[in-house]
Amino acid sequence: MAVQTGLGEPRGPWFISPELDPDGRGWWDAPERDPGGRRPGRLLAVLGVVAVSAVSGALAGGVVASRDGAGGPAAASAAPVPAELVTAAERTVPGVVSVLAGGATSGSATGSGFAVDDQQHLITNDHILAKGGGGPVTVELPDGRRFAAEVVGREPRSDLAVLKVPPSAGLTPLPLAKPGVTRVGEPVLAVGSPLGLAGTVTAGIVSALDRQVRLGNNRHSAVQTDASINPGNSGGPLVNARGEVVGVNTAIATIDGNGSIGIGFAIPIDQVQQTADTIIGKGG
Repeated sequence: MAVQTGLGEPRGPWFISPELDPDGRGWWDAPERDPGGRRPGRLLAVLGVVAVSAVSGALAGGVVASRDGAGGPAAASAAPVPAELVTAAERTVPGVVSVLAGGATSGSATGSGFAVDDQQHLITNDHILAKGGGGPVTVELPDGRRFAAEVVGREPRSDLAVLKVPPSAGLTPLPLAKPGVTRVGEPVLAVGSPLGLAGTVTAGIVSALDRQVRLGNNRHSAVQTDASINPGNSGGPLVNARGEVVGVNTAIATIDGNGSIGIGFAIPIDQVQQTADTIIGKGG
């Protein structure tokens, strides 16, 4: 089931909090619709992957203006950005790619991914490949080059997959955070290709750790963040101020499917590393 949002068509199973009554319904899950087709004011969340056909409307940011003593308008200055986040973004973006799965005959989906070693293995979300219908996978690098990607292995239960591109891609692997070092309240960056906008960086904090969520039929312990995550960010890294990957952006909560509301979920890096090591060990 999909919901038209004006930002593309979110695809993937709904996020449902496991802290619900046994039939799976509760504050997060609103399967009912009123006669007009709208969901009755409850929160709905979907995996953040989308095949973007168009982006309509203008992109606007909130601007706060003040007035000087003479009553004339004065331009507001942006809040200073911590230098460590600027450095973290500079280190991260070169290792993040756009992932395009499938084609005209098999369905298609787009998302993000990132390099994890010098052998050009890439981490991404399995649901991107699933929505691609098993079709070919193409990776687009930050410099615009495209490579056909080999699917080394997939783990649907973890919603993770490993791709591999030729050595000539020359992607910079991203360092992984050590398990157990991530703290609630620390600043993080989400990097990826929301709505097809490659190399997008958004900032926030770690909102919660070990958040129990259900994605599809499986339960996950997730890192919750308020960094803006939108369809197309799936598979991209969530990094700390040191530029270390603390999780893989996988799902967002939305109101009636209308984009980010500051509640996003990432697969913790310890689970990512364990799954990736297993896949790479089996498939090379």
